[in-house]
Amino acid sequence: MKTELTEVSPTRKELTIEIEQAQVRDAYDRISDEFSKNAKVPGFRPGHAPRSVIRTRYKNEIRTEVLRELVPDAVNNAIVEHSLDAVGEPEVHFENEQTLENLGDDAITVKVGVEVFPDITLENYKGLEVERRTRPITDEDIDHTIQNLRESLASMIPVEDRASELGDTVTVNANGRIVDEPDAEEIKVEDVEVVIGGPNVQPEFTENLTGVKPDEKKTFTVDYPADFSTNALAGKKVEYVMDVTSVRRRELPELDDEWAKSINEEFDSVATLRTKVREDLENRTKHESDERVRGELLRKLVAAHPIEVPQSLIEKQANFLFESLLRNMMSQGIDPRTEQVNWDGAREEMKGQAQDDVRATLLMERIAEAENITVSNEEVEAEIQAMARMSRQSVEQLRGALTKAGGERSIAQRLRNRKALDLLVENASITDAEWSEPQVATESAEAKPAEANAATTE
Repeated sequence: MKTELTEVSPTRKELTIEIEQAQVRDAYDRISDEFSKNAKVPGFRPGHAPRSVIRTRYKNEIRTEVLRELVPDAVNNAIVEHSLDAVGEPEVHFENEQTLENLGDDAITVKVGVEVFPDITLENYKGLEVERRTRPITDEDIDHTIQNLRESLASMIPVEDRASELGDTVTVNANGRIVDEPDAEEIKVEDVEVVIGGPNVQPEFTENLTGVKPDEKKTFTVDYPADFSTNALAGKKVEYVMDVTSVRRRELPELDDEWAKSINEEFDSVATLRTKVREDLENRTKHESDERVRGELLRKLVAAHPIEVPQSLIEKQANFLFESLLRNMMSQGIDPRTEQVNWDGAREEMKGQAQDDVRATLLMERIAEAENITVSNEEVEAEIQAMARMSRQSVEQLRGALTKAGGERSIAQRLRNRKALDLLVENASITDAEWSEPQVATESAEAKPAEANAATTE
């Protein structure tokens, strides 16, 4: 077998492989004879049909078996011979299709496109300079947190001495029909809770359910906007008949020491609760500032190493980001099919982010290699147990899922990359700076290389 390597780019190589005529002929003869042993050809006893007849009758099947035997081994051997660190499956095509029509008469030449991981020469990755900005916690932040806590612990009290007002929750059973669409399926829903004047409540609901009492019936129409989150209702006019079953108001708990004690025995007063809330918020903002530092370090590292990365890994990571976006939208009740989303622009933006993600991951792996960073089995086990707790699965269930997907190896690689990022932080020059509100909210910096890791692990 003869091979020739062509450097297309730092991440793209092309192999020209010549499988010699004698090797092709040997495989062709042997496989033809194997077909002959089991072939039933009219006019011939089993196993006695001439090769020429067998090759005519089973031409495509024999050719497939010959290529299946010769080509994968030839490709793998050539990759090993040239010490290529291949990414994914190579792309294979034949230089001269005619040689496949007359197997054994000539050598077979195969062209193979191979994506490879780039050779990375690390520049200065220690001593990177970044600023740490930590958001200060104000009394207003504490007030807001405690108010949210009161809201979450509010009681729903039946309203019996008046009709419904703004802010009340009206529970209804509703039947609806789409106007001008007589064949449309009737809408039937029960025990629907409508917060009168709520931010996501159509104005017609607020207007018609204000001033009602239990057991009343209301009939009205709703004009849904064209961009309404539910596609089936977007741009439609619906006539509803609603039976009011209850009216309730939210009653917040009194902000006093007794309420603080009822939350947790650690809190003997509102003052103690406020102290604890401040501590929690300060810990959270410290964590956020740490993540911003890590993110900025990664961005500086990536900017200092403009390495080319394999296109297939970029596509894989972009798909991962795209699927994550869809899941987030659906979890927030947003229909991904809405026309307001610029999907082409989103995909292009994701490709840019995906390229940075993959580049960051490859750099973390290279730093981990340079620093001899390792991950023990005990560390992997601890991570699996933490993941099981977060996902509310048993360790055995999670381990089974990870084994099927090769996930334990990915966990080890993610932990190794995390240690490499920790090393960047430990060796960085970090100065504290005055807080300023960021213009665009960013995701967790550490999540970036961990997510990209899924795209680079094969």
